[in-house]
Amino acid sequence: MPLVLLPGFLCDETVWQHQLSALTPTCDCLVPDYGHLDSLSAMASAVLSQAPTRFAVAGHSMGGRIALEIFRQAPHRVTHIALLDTGCHARPADESGTEEERGRRSLLAIARERGMRAMAAQWIPPMIHPHRLADTALMERIVQMMERKTPEIFEAQMNALLARPEAGDLLPNIACPALILTGSHDAWSPPVRHEEMAAAIPDSTLVIVPDCGHMSTMECPGAITKAIQYWLGQC
Repeated sequence: MPLVLLPGFLCDETVWQHQLSALTPTCDCLVPDYGHLDSLSAMASAVLSQAPTRFAVAGHSMGGRIALEIFRQAPHRVTHIALLDTGCHARPADESGTEEERGRRSLLAIARERGMRAMAAQWIPPMIHPHRLADTALMERIVQMMERKTPEIFEAQMNALLARPEAGDLLPNIACPALILTGSHDAWSPPVRHEEMAAAIPDSTLVIVPDCGHMSTMECPGAITKAIQYWLGQC
């Protein structure tokens, strides 16, 4: 089965390492790189240019939003869709949206002035379940993954997220098998948001992973792989 795995903000195939190991024997997996593209629509178009004619798509965090843009552009090509630790709404026009931009630009400034590693060291802890903060091996893998990116890529992907389109209207039109998943302690993409998305997608499967934060595929890899295998088995 062709399977496209979409990394999130500043992530690469490392975020899908466990899933790739488990699924490669039965799936033809593709993990795209977004390069310096600065819009979710352009990222979706680039993925579609690389992907097979028909494929399953799973997106984590920003990758989930790209998955929805893929569905917007070519719904007939998507056989399954999985949205992990993500969202579907545009950036709020109120103070919360302004605060989001302020926070992202502050991190960009750190990346430019002190390097990507310093930025990652500040940004990652709130994304991880508190009990995983002492897992130095996990933390280092995430830091190194983000350290492979550049401040220029940070800015491009930041701009893509700040200008993210509204995608809530797409959800009722998803008729293929849909998995909606997040960690129980994901403060960035909380369970209530995923419950709302699952309620809007007919016959979707909702999974809330216990004791898990935003980086679910790396924090609780076995549980996420199991959920994906079940989702891929649906027809």
